[in-house]
Amino acid sequence: MRSLLFVPGDSEKKLEKGFASEADVVIVDLEDSVAPSNKESARRIAAEFLAARSKMQKPAVYVRVNDLTTGLTDADLAALVPARPAGIMLPKSTSGADVERLSVKLRVQEAEQELPDGGISVIAIATETAASLFTGATYAGASQRLAGLTWGAEDLSAAIGARAARDADGRYTDVFRLARAVTLLAASAAEVAAIDSVYPDFRDLAGLEAECIEAERDGFTAKMAIHPAQVSVINAAFTPTPEAVEHSAAVVAAFEAAGNPGVVGIGGKMYDRPHLRLAERLLARARAAGVTG
Repeated sequence: MRSLLFVPGDSEKKLEKGFASEADVVIVDLEDSVAPSNKESARRIAAEFLAARSKMQKPAVYVRVNDLTTGLTDADLAALVPARPAGIMLPKSTSGADVERLSVKLRVQEAEQELPDGGISVIAIATETAASLFTGATYAGASQRLAGLTWGAEDLSAAIGARAARDADGRYTDVFRLARAVTLLAASAAEVAAIDSVYPDFRDLAGLEAECIEAERDGFTAKMAIHPAQVSVINAAFTPTPEAVEHSAAVVAAFEAAGNPGVVGIGGKMYDRPHLRLAERLLARARAAGVTG
């Protein structure tokens, strides 16, 4: 997955637009984009919409439920699990223990709906509270359902009282750069996808592209979107180029031809095992995106 598009669960019109986009994942939102008074209708609209499209293979569907402290999570799962989403996005996750709690709830729902045990994956938003910035390492081994970690600035801003997450030049301030780094490292430690946060100005596609390029450079493999117009930019940035695929394939081939030693020489440059691992990871991303060398 490269692009994950948020769509409010209480708007069939916006759901239609989201599913018509080229997003790899559509996140049907029952949380922040739905008013408290509209939660029940959002569950109904989203469940009926997904049930009518249950045989669609693309895009994959995740549902962002309300967080575990709200008392609304169980009702969200009861309404949406029967629609067979690919996964659940857990907001305001404070540690791997929250993923474990959600996994137990999902196992019960899967059993009641006669769905495969463990078939629904989880993506956790791991930086929306101050405490969560100290628990990144707890996600490793928390659950086999865990498919990715991502981060968010808006809820963290509210939690710590920050008036802005970015400086006058549009760069994240230190606290939010820390949150981003913690997410990337936690995802790597857990061996799951590292997903970058949203770019809030959906009209500024040049700014989005620049942020995507930086995120991919640093090790993120996907980014969330808040508008369909952002999807093509995100997909392009997180799809390995043919040149990168060709180079990575050459690195892998050189190690194989040499009997998988510690170091090989290619074109006068030395490549060691970390270079091989990077090449293998890029080729895996390329295959997932349908790119071949």
